[in-house]
Amino acid sequence: MKGFRWFFCACVELTNGPFLSKRLKRFSTSKVSKPFIPLFIRTFNINKEEIHLPTHKFNSLHSFFIRELKPNSRLIDQDASSVVSPVDGVLAEQGHLDAGKTFVVKGQTYSLSAMLGSEEAAEAYENGQYAVFYLSPSHYHRFHAPLSGTVSKRWSLGSRSYPVNQLGMTYGKKPLSGNYRVISEVNTEDGHKMAMVKVGAMNINSIELTHTSEHVEKGEEVGYFSFGSTVVLIWDQQMIHFTKSQLPTEVKMGEKVGNR
Repeated sequence: MKGFRWFFCACVELTNGPFLSKRLKRFSTSKVSKPFIPLFIRTFNINKEEIHLPTHKFNSLHSFFIRELKPNSRLIDQDASSVVSPVDGVLAEQGHLDAGKTFVVKGQTYSLSAMLGSEEAAEAYENGQYAVFYLSPSHYHRFHAPLSGTVSKRWSLGSRSYPVNQLGMTYGKKPLSGNYRVISEVNTEDGHKMAMVKVGAMNINSIELTHTSEHVEKGEEVGYFSFGSTVVLIWDQQMIHFTKSQLPTEVKMGEKVGNR
């Protein structure tokens, strides 16, 4: 199974090289890849009972990667003050921004101005907090709103295609702030701000938004990752009190990760 695991990871996360990435993408989105779906399910021990469609309805590996779940498969924490995980994945990092506007992931220092695209955008989050969620190939690849609020701005940045797996995060050229990424900024009713940074592994069609209205409810679907994926949440000063103390830790979409 180890060889298949590597192969499936490559199909989801792609690689730094455009030659192989294009071929993996072409394979995973073609009907030729459909027979590999049952093997993918066994390799990653995926729960078929929570998937919205029967397995035979998916016509490619890629269509299975972006699968939807049955309604109520994930419980959204209903505490009005809670902030929930936007994804099924691993909560890998969380904390306060160093020196006001930087944080460290896998030994690499990231600045807010680089991640958000400008010093002006970063100003609102000075002395704030952050959390990093990593999705592996086994995870449900749709992302949801971690809290309710008004979407004040959406923008995209980046043109690189470095992997966002463990090796890519450690040895890549700062993939969280260099890769193609889509950012949504949300204002809450109590006057706080949150930036939701969706990081893809490819710079073309790696992130698709399904929510385009002005208001968003906690737990509502926002979009999905076509290929490799990480979500970075950034909050302004004194907005959140973290409730997860032992990291890294597996989390489900809708599970409480903090209080406001």
